[in-house]
Amino acid sequence: MAGAGLRDTRRRIKSVEATKKITRAMELIAAARIPKAQARVVASKPYAEKLVEVIQNVGGAAGGVSHPLLEVRDVRTVGVLVVSADRGLAGAYASNVIRLAERSLVQHTRAGRDVELYVVGKKAQTYFRYRGYNVRRAFLGVTDTPGYGDARAVSNILMDAYVSGDIDAVEAYYTRYQSAMTQIPTQYQLLPLAPPEGGEARTVSYSYEPSPAEILSRILPRYVEATIFNMLLEASASEHSARRRAMKAATDNAEELIRILTVQANRARQAEITTAITEIVGGAEALAADK
Repeated sequence: MAGAGLRDTRRRIKSVEATKKITRAMELIAAARIPKAQARVVASKPYAEKLVEVIQNVGGAAGGVSHPLLEVRDVRTVGVLVVSADRGLAGAYASNVIRLAERSLVQHTRAGRDVELYVVGKKAQTYFRYRGYNVRRAFLGVTDTPGYGDARAVSNILMDAYVSGDIDAVEAYYTRYQSAMTQIPTQYQLLPLAPPEGGEARTVSYSYEPSPAEILSRILPRYVEATIFNMLLEASASEHSARRRAMKAATDNAEELIRILTVQANRARQAEITTAITEIVGGAEALAADK
């Protein structure tokens, strides 16, 4: 009958094998989602680029255009948008962008500015609320497969707060997707928007109806929406890539642990067999000596 140590080792092997099945399944799920997330990131870029081109042309025709989203004010209150994750098991993905944002929060606080947080993802919400930061709005259930409606909801709240004067600037922190192996926590100055500059090589003479200023006032909010949508898409692709790497590492570690525990179990079993044989031989010799 197996000893207590051998039973514990075998029990640990079964437990690690069960964990390995879970991490392997999560790795495969994340790997399957990465191509679609990558394709959405690539597909979103031409729209934003065309918006910039249109803004440049219309801005050139409008001359010294003014718009609330272009207004530069003395910064007393900063709005900070942090795009993290709703779920864990993605390595340091969420903590990297959260720490980048927190360093900026500390700098603003030391400079005497008020900070209002807008977070996307449960990880950022939990982190900042636990540390006593003012989380004005949290958007949950978005990061896995973000839609344009999610970006519009986020951008409308930020633009309303900026136009009303509740906040004087908006900084965004998200993870930029560079490749399946590289994702970079990034800071982006979202509001105020940089004034549109007319590109000489791209500017074409158009007749505008309605006026260029009115067209620009309609396009600028769409540009903010497209920018935030691109951030959400890049963050989603980054999250899936980080989770795949983390789950692959966990699966590899489980396999190595199973190998080590199997060796330990075999050695323990061999020791038990050796002990049993020694006891049998000793007993046989004792019986022979009695005769």
